[in-house]
Amino acid sequence: MGAIDLILHPPVNFSMVVKGIYRSGFPTKKNFPFLTTLRLRSIIYMCEEEYPPANLDFIRRHGIKLLHYGGTGNKEPFLLMKTSTTRLAVEAATNPKNQPVLIHCNQGKHRTGCVVGCIRKKMKWSLAAIFNEYRMVSRPKERFLDEQFIELF
Repeated sequence: MGAIDLILHPPVNFSMVVKGIYRSGFPTKKNFPFLTTLRLRSIIYMCEEEYPPANLDFIRRHGIKLLHYGGTGNKEPFLLMKTSTTRLAVEAATNPKNQPVLIHCNQGKHRTGCVVGCIRKKMKWSLAAIFNEYRMVSRPKERFLDEQFIELF
């Protein structure tokens, strides 16, 4: 095995939320070796679209459960995330039976950011700290509606 084989590529916007809970943008084939090192039990997918065949094949081969909570992001003027769907995603992410778990949407910013923000709220973080983390990941496209969604959750 050459040195090039040892390079692992995390998905865009990857980070640990807390032990056993990770967040990112959409994983691609080049991210699969990295994801293998996490020994995931579950993936929480926050997009409306069907999961791609290559990703489905990867999760089947590794015994990873797909939890698909598809929905739109918060976009003015008429698109809003559903609180009920987000609540299911938060409950699934914080359930030790599903951990280690990866939460992701397309870029890992808005829908994922809302779920992570709601997890942080459940952890009793201050809104200032939650919004600071949200803005750090979503910059330069922060959405007031996302912050409002987290605040009212």
